[in-house]
Amino acid sequence: MKIGKIPEVVLKRSVLKQIKHRREEVLVGPAIGEDCSIIDLNGDEVIVMSTDPITGTVKDIGTLAIHITANDIASSGADVIGVMLSVLLPENTTEAELRNMMHDVDKVCEQLGIEVLGGHTEVTKTVCQPIVTVTGIGKMKKSDMIKTSGARPGQEIVMTKWAGLEGTAIIAKEKEKELLSKYPADFIKEAQKMIDYISVVPESKIAMKVGITSMHDVTEGGIFGALWEIGAAGRVGLEVDLQKIQLRQETVEICEFFDLNPYMLISSGCMLIVCDKANLLVDKLKEEGIPACIIGRIVEGNDRIVINGDEKRYLEPPRMDELYKVM
Repeated sequence: MKIGKIPEVVLKRSVLKQIKHRREEVLVGPAIGEDCSIIDLNGDEVIVMSTDPITGTVKDIGTLAIHITANDIASSGADVIGVMLSVLLPENTTEAELRNMMHDVDKVCEQLGIEVLGGHTEVTKTVCQPIVTVTGIGKMKKSDMIKTSGARPGQEIVMTKWAGLEGTAIIAKEKEKELLSKYPADFIKEAQKMIDYISVVPESKIAMKVGITSMHDVTEGGIFGALWEIGAAGRVGLEVDLQKIQLRQETVEICEFFDLNPYMLISSGCMLIVCDKANLLVDKLKEEGIPACIIGRIVEGNDRIVINGDEKRYLEPPRMDELYKVM
């Protein structure tokens, strides 16, 4: 199989079909587009859990690891409580590198007001670069549960920040020397700083106050992949205006340099939110300094269409992320 997320057809056939639902406490389990499990506590609260590895980069791995899992939990509308980490290190790792990684982990946890609950750390011959897997836990009221599958025809799709956000920051750091052959250092530094926008916890809290039915943070597969997953999870169609999808100039330039599609580039920090009060939500987000716009709407049927002027593109299940073409 190719590097990256396994194809949707393989996921359905060889993973999801092998898993049986056995516990009535599990309200949300494994499914296309659903990044969290939700567990009933026999009261008015539920526990939300998610797990993610960081495999596409080494730089800023501690920072990325915490934010990615916190983003998944926030996309369910929950408050993040803490995380557990599994850290696998190659033999050439120094203690200073491990210390710096954990310093970054704790710095992000402090920013988000969450705990490192425990985990496991080991050096192993089976990896050639550090692999950090984070399992996060959060809680929320059962009545406030949000699922990716909650999108309904007639609603609008709000996008926050910019497509390709995370991928741009990663490439700008990992490929800095190559990029400096064409672009000035200040330009590259601005691209690297895009990692500062990687948390979607703030927009999740704003969205929950406005009232929404579906949230999905844009990760592997980029904005096109996330749009597909919203449609597949809710068994609905969608129509999106490509020209409304926001891009930073740094993303455009870096994608042109490496011949990448920015709409299929990993985009943690960008959130898709489906709701009835889209204009109100956009206004509330902008009041808090979060870029946002309406990019499309949910429709009947199964067609997931991106419109660019007179042209139409039918979305397909996510393929290998563009990031892996250069990493």
